[in-house]
Amino acid sequence: MKQFIDKMVRSKKSVANDIQEDQIKYQVDALYSLLSDLFGADKLILKASKLEALPLMRSNLLEQRILGLQKLVSEDPTIVQLPTIAEIPQIIDELEEQLAEMIARRSLEDKLEKRIAEKMQERHEDYVKEIKMQVLKESAGPENAQTLKRLALLEKMEQTKLARPAMEVLRPAALTEIVGQDQAVNSLLAKMAAPYPQHILIYGPPGVGKTTAARIVLNTTKSMKNSTFGQDAPFIEVDGTTLRWDPRDVTNPLIGSVHDPIYQGARRDLADTGIPEPKLGLVSDAHCGVLFIDEIGEMDPILLNKLLKVLEDKRVFFESSYYDPSDPNVPQYIKKLFAEGAPADFVLIGATTREPYDLNPALRSRCAEIFFEPLTPPDIQTIVNNAATKLNVQLEAGVPLIISEYTIEGRKAINILSDAYGLAVYQNREAKTPAIIREEHVYEVLRVARLSPYVTHKASSTAEVGKIFGLGVSGFLGSVMEIEAEVFVDRKGKGTVRFNDTAGSMAKDSVFNATAVLRRLIGKDLQDFDFHINIVGGGRIDGPSAGLAICLAIYSSLQKAPVRQDVAVTGEISISGKVKPVGGIVEKIYGAKQAGVSTVLIPAENVKDVPPSLQGITVVAVNSIEEAMQYVFADGASTLVG
Repeated sequence: MKQFIDKMVRSKKSVANDIQEDQIKYQVDALYSLLSDLFGADKLILKASKLEALPLMRSNLLEQRILGLQKLVSEDPTIVQLPTIAEIPQIIDELEEQLAEMIARRSLEDKLEKRIAEKMQERHEDYVKEIKMQVLKESAGPENAQTLKRLALLEKMEQTKLARPAMEVLRPAALTEIVGQDQAVNSLLAKMAAPYPQHILIYGPPGVGKTTAARIVLNTTKSMKNSTFGQDAPFIEVDGTTLRWDPRDVTNPLIGSVHDPIYQGARRDLADTGIPEPKLGLVSDAHCGVLFIDEIGEMDPILLNKLLKVLEDKRVFFESSYYDPSDPNVPQYIKKLFAEGAPADFVLIGATTREPYDLNPALRSRCAEIFFEPLTPPDIQTIVNNAATKLNVQLEAGVPLIISEYTIEGRKAINILSDAYGLAVYQNREAKTPAIIREEHVYEVLRVARLSPYVTHKASSTAEVGKIFGLGVSGFLGSVMEIEAEVFVDRKGKGTVRFNDTAGSMAKDSVFNATAVLRRLIGKDLQDFDFHINIVGGGRIDGPSAGLAICLAIYSSLQKAPVRQDVAVTGEISISGKVKPVGGIVEKIYGAKQAGVSTVLIPAENVKDVPPSLQGITVVAVNSIEEAMQYVFADGASTLVG
């Protein structure tokens, strides 16, 4: 019985061992299959051959096959010890662990290789695309569909234009078309046509033809004998109010500047190499021609001083801390500009509406001075008629006269006429006959523009007591002032004087001078009277030129002597009754003409200031108040009797 039991136990152990051995075989086969999948069948055989494991793989003995696995997994051909049956389970566990790590590492490597391949493909496609674009640019130039479209739009815009502005059509094209400035134009022409032309300052009110005259005179002198100007002499025009000095000297359109490499505007090829580039200004553009600066009195003082330096040197010099004369990459023209400067030999013509004393004395000392006169009503009427001829339009008889009453500027007169012309054409759009500019068209334009008559016709043929016309000037425009004087009840030494506070202290001094003169003339003390002096309209008198008029007005009121209302006077009165010289004679005479005055009394010392070609008004020079009375009072010198 015991033998049977032992036999049964051995049989069970044998069966268990067989089962365990079969499981190990399956595991070993599975591990080889994993290695085959991991490396591939061909690579696995090559690997096994190098590691001397190929016979072990093909062996039927489990121990040898496991040894083959150890060599393949560990990649170690020096392992030669066959495992025992007891070691096999532990070895298989270790092999499974190592294979799992290898499979995980291979999977990660495959994933990374795939992503790397994808990225390389993307980069390759971008690179190919960039090369294609470069080839297209090189073959097609800088143009593309967008730039070509914009070019087409610009060309289309160039082919469609509005009609020329009225000011461009009506602008004078010859010296004969500049009205009312014969003396000034001849002077300008003489200075420009000389073999050694001068720098010139032109004074005058706006809209009288200063800019146009300068441009036409240059074109005229080009064809004259001994003229220094060539046929290609430029006329560079700029407005002084737009010129400003940049303290950094980064930009200066008048004088010129240096575009340093670090600043915007520098050429790319020069900026890349750190080379500064000088930029020429208008003074160099005007070389061998004329630089015309309108409103030169409004220029920045520092910029004006720089301009004066250019006038002296006839060159513009440039400086830059970035310039290295030893740099071999600097172009020759830049070296020449830094070393020698840029030529700037031109004639400066500056125009201004300011008074001479408002301008820089250094500028005035370098320039000849020419004065353009204010336009008179007949001048405005001539301008209007000439403009109508250019427009090929008929005017109603009173149109030029109406326009001349509302402006003294030629430019403004042309604007009024062109607006009236447009209105006439619009209202006549259905008619078949040409439009005619009528008086109602002009009046409608004047109403819309809210314009009022520039000069009220003040002169008359009826003499008045205590009222006289004085003359004033503002800028380049003269005007007539109405001065009134009224004497009240005798106050026995307690009299008072009332005078416009806004007239200024100079006018009040003229009143005190007048009291001394009148006391000498008529033997009366003005402190015995209340009298009131009024400047109609409350104008301010900045100088002593109203002294004679105030004295005559007080005298007229005291003596009840009528004063002619077609006479205007100007001059300072001294306490001895002498008439002293004053300024602004030309402007005052023109202002008197516009007011309809027939006779103007001026100080004898101002005779040299009277325009030689004066027409339509009589100018009388007087030395004393007694002489003035002969022309002012309706009954002449007999009024002087006290």
